[in-house]
Amino acid sequence: MNLRGRNKVSPEFSMSSMTDIVFLLLIFFMLTSPVITPEALDLILPKAKGKTTNQQNVSVSITKELQVYINDERISNSALESTLKSRLSGIENPTIILRAEEGVPIEKAVNVMDIANRNRYKIVLAVKPE
Repeated sequence: MNLRGRNKVSPEFSMSSMTDIVFLLLIFFMLTSPVITPEALDLILPKAKGKTTNQQNVSVSITKELQVYINDERISNSALESTLKSRLSGIENPTIILRAEEGVPIEKAVNVMDIANRNRYKIVLAVKPE
């Protein structure tokens, strides 16, 4: 009397189906992951807990009356870029600290950020500690 079955279970494993699944998952995650754009401004925003910086090259202040100051010296808007270039020339890792008073139109602050971006200066936006 033969009690053994004729069909034997094969212990071999086929990796081709597993490889297909991993490849499809790879494609899915590559398509759904966000793309980082390198065209953003190099803007360093400090936390509002009163963090101080040790390195301060140039401070640009904009008042409510739209007057622009570089290190307590009043300058015109047209001379802003040339003055920044002359003061930051020869400095390694030049940094601008932007102090815009509350109520200043965003276009004025963006103008200073644009100047910093064109000349590859780092810019820090100063905030009032909480």
